[in-house]
Amino acid sequence: MSGVWLGCALMSACAADVTPIAPRPTTDFSIPFEHFTLDNGLEVVLHADHSDPIVAVATIMHVGSSRERPGRTGFAHFFEHVSFNDSENVPVGSNRKLIPELGGTRNGGTSSDMTIYYEVVPKDAFEKILWIDSDRLGYMINTVTDAALEREKQVVKNEKRQRVDNAPYGHTQMVQRAALYPEDHPYHWTVLGSLDDLQNATLEDVQSFYNRLYGANNATLVVAGDIDIEETKSRVQYWFGEIRRGPEARAPYPRPVYLEASRSLMYEDNFATLPELQIVFPTVEQYHEDVYALDILADLLADSKQAPLYEVVVEERQLAPNVTVRHPVAEIAGELVFRVRANAGTDLDDVLAAVGEGLARFEREGVHPVALERAKVRAERALHDDMGSVLDKAFLLAEFNEFTGNPGYITTSAERTLAVTAEDVLAVYDRYVKGHTSVTTSFVPRGEPDLAVDGAEPALVVEEEIVLGAETEVSQGAEADYLRTGTDADRSEPPLGEAPLISAPRVWQATQANGMTVYGIESDEEALVAFDLTLPGGQLGDPPGKTGVAGLLASLMMEGTARRNPAELEEAIDLLGARINVVAGRESIRLSGSTLARTFEPTMALVEELVLAPRWDETEFERLQRELDTRLRDQAGSPTAIANNVFGRILYGDNHAFANPPAGTPDTVAGIELDDLKRYASAYVSPSAASFHVVGAVSHETVQQTLAGLIERWPAKPVDIPNQPEPPRATGQSVYFVDVPGAKQSVLQVGRLALSATDPDHTRLDFANERLGGNSSGRLFQLLRIEKGYTYGATSGLVDTVEMGPWMARTSVRANVTLESLELVRDQIRNYAATFTEEDVEVTKNQIIKGNTRAFESLGAKLGLLRRMSRYGLATDFVERDQETLLAMTLEDFQDVITTYLDESQMIYVVVGDAETQLDRVAELGYGEPVVRDLYGR
Repeated sequence: MSGVWLGCALMSACAADVTPIAPRPTTDFSIPFEHFTLDNGLEVVLHADHSDPIVAVATIMHVGSSRERPGRTGFAHFFEHVSFNDSENVPVGSNRKLIPELGGTRNGGTSSDMTIYYEVVPKDAFEKILWIDSDRLGYMINTVTDAALEREKQVVKNEKRQRVDNAPYGHTQMVQRAALYPEDHPYHWTVLGSLDDLQNATLEDVQSFYNRLYGANNATLVVAGDIDIEETKSRVQYWFGEIRRGPEARAPYPRPVYLEASRSLMYEDNFATLPELQIVFPTVEQYHEDVYALDILADLLADSKQAPLYEVVVEERQLAPNVTVRHPVAEIAGELVFRVRANAGTDLDDVLAAVGEGLARFEREGVHPVALERAKVRAERALHDDMGSVLDKAFLLAEFNEFTGNPGYITTSAERTLAVTAEDVLAVYDRYVKGHTSVTTSFVPRGEPDLAVDGAEPALVVEEEIVLGAETEVSQGAEADYLRTGTDADRSEPPLGEAPLISAPRVWQATQANGMTVYGIESDEEALVAFDLTLPGGQLGDPPGKTGVAGLLASLMMEGTARRNPAELEEAIDLLGARINVVAGRESIRLSGSTLARTFEPTMALVEELVLAPRWDETEFERLQRELDTRLRDQAGSPTAIANNVFGRILYGDNHAFANPPAGTPDTVAGIELDDLKRYASAYVSPSAASFHVVGAVSHETVQQTLAGLIERWPAKPVDIPNQPEPPRATGQSVYFVDVPGAKQSVLQVGRLALSATDPDHTRLDFANERLGGNSSGRLFQLLRIEKGYTYGATSGLVDTVEMGPWMARTSVRANVTLESLELVRDQIRNYAATFTEEDVEVTKNQIIKGNTRAFESLGAKLGLLRRMSRYGLATDFVERDQETLLAMTLEDFQDVITTYLDESQMIYVVVGDAETQLDRVAELGYGEPVVRDLYGR
């Protein structure tokens, strides 16, 4: 067999030599800011960044699950949900509905130690965000009603079901915390807490929690983005200055734990398909002097191919595809967590022994200077990534201020991390790991208890029983009757400011002599460069019956080159401060990465080596094939992954490439040989149809010069992507059911094949979908979550492919309202065109156009813009053209595209849930008996 890939036996004949340069780590990390405190105690941090016409606002309340009391666990997180509902001067629902309609995005989150609320909006909505945020912080408690409380309880229950009860290994953290921390320790329970505690929460509990902890003096507010500092100070004083000062809420003292004896627990997991071992060693609190060395230790133990745990567990013993060590730290305690999700049928005693052998190897060999340097370079790179957007910077400033008193602590954090020595690492290993007690958990598939570590005691896990009719119907209910709080400031809704000018980044484009097209955007906002090389093919190029060839080839490309073994390649990438990854998708293989701007050229030399000098290592191929089989079996425990598999097979039929998931199935992967990968590479790895995209602090001229060698040594070769058979027309109004016994939720997917992303109507349908399921202001979310409390989230949208792609609506609902949810989704789709109004037209236009102000902020977003251009043959000004199309659309245009492509009579329905309780009820939808399929839709 011939081909470009096989013609370069030695890298020296293919590309310039690469000598990885270890960049000198720098501690020059800083974010300019101004800090001041209002008279009520609210601490405010401002950061000006005029690169995009957007503003990020983040508010941290020093309130997490650690401030809760036994019997009222999960309350901080529950209160976060309640806070978004209503406030005295902002209309009901505006927190969730108005912000997306202004072109912004919003959310919140709760941890053990804090609750954060955040938004990113176009700068003209800045004043409205200050109005909304300040009203939520200072004037919401009087608006809470019993009805709203009961509705939000259902939403939070659905979140717990989705994240914990209906997910493989979802109960792990609860089991670990209960064993690691004493009952009176604030970390004894998880952030989501107990469902019984949640259900017992009363209005008086909510009011007491707010009065005790939600004062202005227990918060940090950060405003970052396109702001004028002095004007912003004035507006913050206006909106937040009259919020009450609460009781002094003292920060808790550090309380790391010591285990008198190790514990080992096991649990048979209904959703797990693979055995998983975790080992947790207690460590120290956040910002303790040992944290930085512990972070480096975690990296050195497992985060490279030369790490001792990886060598023993993955390569030598072949027990698992990967091993990870993390060091999550919180305000008063920390944990060093080892995790191995093993191959199917693996005895976790063998895994435990392998981990012990890996640690013994670390003790014998110590810390190699190059490994330590790699860890520091990765840490430096992570700090760059942490400052990638104005919201990222707002988070850093807020958290550092609230927990250290110094918004600019990132400089100290960098200095302390880069100052860690080998002796520091060995010292913390001796102090917290070697010979110390721990908590070990064995989570094994139900029916396979023998895989657990010998002697493990059964963990106490409370399983929720889902009973038809157990929960009463909930709703927002009537607004509260209260006396509005008096203020000197006029708290009526402020007007929008001057609309910002919106335009896509300037793009340069060049076609190379070998046929490769290069697209670029220069941006010096960060000292980073992001890039990707897209090679058409992907799943479309997989041989019949061997889905997964492209994916295995992508993985093998990262396992060394003709002149470097896998460990040497990984080391070279790390020492450049770079990240490189190769993945296969439906229609392409994409080599993507990012690097520090100063190491762009040597990084691209490594990319050239990856492309032109494959290793073709049979041993590595066999290992990757085993690991892929393990990952596929792992995914078989995810109800959402199952729904995706079934939906694809029904829509595309058995003969289309997209009938299987892109990574394949255990059956299709089993028959793949290394020669299949070589044949794929010979056919599809060519510059003739390839495109290279680059964004960041690098000029057009530098990119062209850097790519010159690759272009010269990679000759053109025609690429012929196989044509796919036309998918069969799936029978509309058909219901397909996959049984997951004991499921607490049902995953619903409803849709049909709609359009290729190259079709002009694709953009119009995307616009038309916005009001149905584009975000939290969409009808599906508002109905299923806000009004009914059936789900944690509901969305709809198009899947973008050159092949005809589907439109789908998706959600996960409480199991005992599966039928009711199907009916609601059906009716929303069926009536969407008829109920789409002129108001929907205007909201859609405003929402999308204003949203474009934040659509191209990050390097990743800019890179996505270039990918769309090359993949779908779009002009460099396609964003402006799409906006013109949107502005020209009339109500009739929206209704026509909805009627044409969202015809409910052509929709199929996929349900993944508990057949014993839901199969017969689903038949009541009126579309005949549900068709039962297996987890791959067969």
